[in-house]
Amino acid sequence: MPSNDCDGKILIVLHQPQSSPGRVGQMLQRAGFALDIRRPVLGDPLPTTLADHDGAVIFGGPMSANDEDEFVRTEIDWHAVPLSENKPYLGICLGAQMLVRHLGGQVRGHPDGLTEIGWFPLDSTPHGDALMQWPDMVYQFHREGFSLPDGAKLLASAEHYENQAFRYGENAWGIQFHAELTQVMMQRWVVHGASRFSLPGAQKGHHHLQGRLVYDARLRQWLADFLEIVFGRPVPD
Repeated sequence: MPSNDCDGKILIVLHQPQSSPGRVGQMLQRAGFALDIRRPVLGDPLPTTLADHDGAVIFGGPMSANDEDEFVRTEIDWHAVPLSENKPYLGICLGAQMLVRHLGGQVRGHPDGLTEIGWFPLDSTPHGDALMQWPDMVYQFHREGFSLPDGAKLLASAEHYENQAFRYGENAWGIQFHAELTQVMMQRWVVHGASRFSLPGAQKGHHHLQGRLVYDARLRQWLADFLEIVFGRPVPD
């Protein structure tokens, strides 16, 4: 259960009315953080400073970091706040792609039209190995990837979308895959995302939940360890 004793606050940015911070939110609360949840897509403003926050997480969504919607451009530009203030920042999927766009990198689809939807192998790099142990398989749900920004350190890679996790500076992190999904969230994604399972490279729906039984425990432990590195607090069991 989340701790009732909150000391510190994390900005949480979501992109749909029904979106949830999932296990990331649960783990941050157990670590003692309060969650300041905002949805710019629905008109919520982003803070002009993180002076009252201990960090920020921007999650994924069905839109592209290349879209011209005002809230997308606003979020991309807003990354100047955590970077200039050197506050812990984590971008997940779309959030990582927005960070890349802010840093001058590119977000684009696979040249052969391949997606990563389902469970796929992950390979850590020497920089990643020096940081922690990484899971062998991770859950993916995307049709676009990103280039590695100048000055960033690649932490993990994969076959079809090479850049899977990176660190920029001391406190900015981006990951392409999804470790935040609870079982309920995954079931909802499988139901509402079924139309994408016929895309090139996508796995059929039953593989998503079957893979969770095999791979999720390791992914969950990795997430707890990773959040401790990013935000500086252990996640109690």
